[in-house]
Parts: sequence; structure tokens; C-alpha cells
Amino acid sequence: MSLKQKLKKNKLTIGCWLTISNPLIPEILSPAGFDWLCVDLEHTSIDLNQLLPLIISIENQKMVPLVRVGENNPNLIKRVMDIGAHGVIIPNVNSANEARQAVESVKYPPSGSRGVGLYRAQGYGRKFKNYLQWLENESVVIIQIENIKAIENIDEIFATKGIDAFLIGPYDLSGSMNKPGNFDDKEFKKNINKILKSSKKHKIPAGFHSVSSDPNEAIKNIKKNYKFLAFSIDSIILQDASVSSIKKIKQFIK
Repeated sequence: MSLKQKLKKNKLTIGCWLTISNPLIPEILSPAGFDWLCVDLEHTSIDLNQLLPLIISIENQKMVPLVRVGENNPNLIKRVMDIGAHGVIIPNVNSANEARQAVESVKYPPSGSRGVGLYRAQGYGRKFKNYLQWLENESVVIIQIENIKAIENIDEIFATKGIDAFLIGPYDLSGSMNKPGNFDDKEFKKNINKILKSSKKHKIPAGFHSVSSDPNEAIKNIKKNYKFLAFSIDSIILQDASVSSIKKIKQFIK
């Protein structure tokens, strides 16, 4: 079952965030059994030239390549999709118009407004007809809800046709409330509940990025019924594993 179909059926999928540009990283992570990997272009130094081998590596390991673009930019989204991304994660979507723009930037007419090119995704032209059908039926658009402005428009945003799921950005959302990182704040929790209530009403799968490498934190979010779950970040997994292991070794030496 494809990622698109799993999202439609509201089934749990688990992925990981990639911030390291080396194409060996997807190979190293692949035995974990992630459904998808997301390459982050927003908060890293990864550029489009480095993105290409990462997408190839992810596909070769039978995982779905997604890309978090740095902005809701039609030209950037077009190029990322032409490289071969199966879908995009769009940050900071605050209105129905912005949600609609995200969808239209991924899709060709008549569903969207994306310009047609013949690059890797289209088999350099040979597979254009197949890609046309695949794009309409299988490409994925994930939006991020991470600003108080979005909550004011949440019903209109989730009513937008073509949105496959959403991710809550807890740090930016709390920051937009002038309470950065204060996830226990009553107002913050109230806003989270408003988002989840609306997503259930509109049947949009709820997503959350569980940044910690502690699996118990991810399990807590699964219990909260988040279905599109990002588990940690490649650099955090690497750092936490090495720090924890060396700490145990040094404790033994003492």
C-alpha cells in the first residue's frame, strides 16, 4: 500500500527527518523500517544538488522520499518534485489560500498550476504519461500548522482539497504565542485540541514531529492518535546513541 493510500485510510506511518546530506544516511537508517524519510531544506545547508542523490538513495532503500521545502514557493516545489520527491511538506501554512497554493504547486493542470518539465521524475520524458497519472493519484502534500494565525483559519485550511495530512510544529506554534517551548501552557494545549478537533472533522490525518530519539516519546504521540509520525532526526539519533554509549563505558572505567 502506498503512502498516499495509507494516509487516506488514516493508517500510522513513521518516518525520520534527514539533515545530513550524505546519501549513505538513508542506507544506514533503512534497516529500521521507516515508511518515509523527509529531507529538510528549511533548516539545513542541504541544497538541490545534494537533494538529488538523497532522493535516489531513499528510493533505492524502498522508502518514500519527501522534502520539507523552506517556503511555500511554487518554483522551489516544482524543482523538488521534478528531481523525484514523492511529496512535499510545506511549512507555516496559515490560510486556505496558502494551502491551495501548496497543492497547486505540486499538481499539473487541471488540478494545479505546476509547469511541465522533463527531468528525472518524468523519466527524462519517456515516462511522462505514467508520471502524469502517478502525480494525480499518488503525490503527497503535507502542510505544517505552526502559527497562531493558522488556528484562526483552521477549518478553511483543512477544507482545502488535495491536503493529505498535516504536521503540528510545536516550537514555532508556541513561539507565535510568545511562549516558546512551553508545551504545558493551558492556552497552547487548547489550541492543539482545536487543531485536532478540526482535523477529525475534515478527516485530515494528524501528524507530529517527535524530535526526541526516545521511542517512549513517539509512543506517547501514537497513543494521542497521531498517524503521520516523524521520529527524531538523523543527527539526534547519531548523537544520542554515541553519547549514551560512551557515558556507560566511562562509568564502567571509573
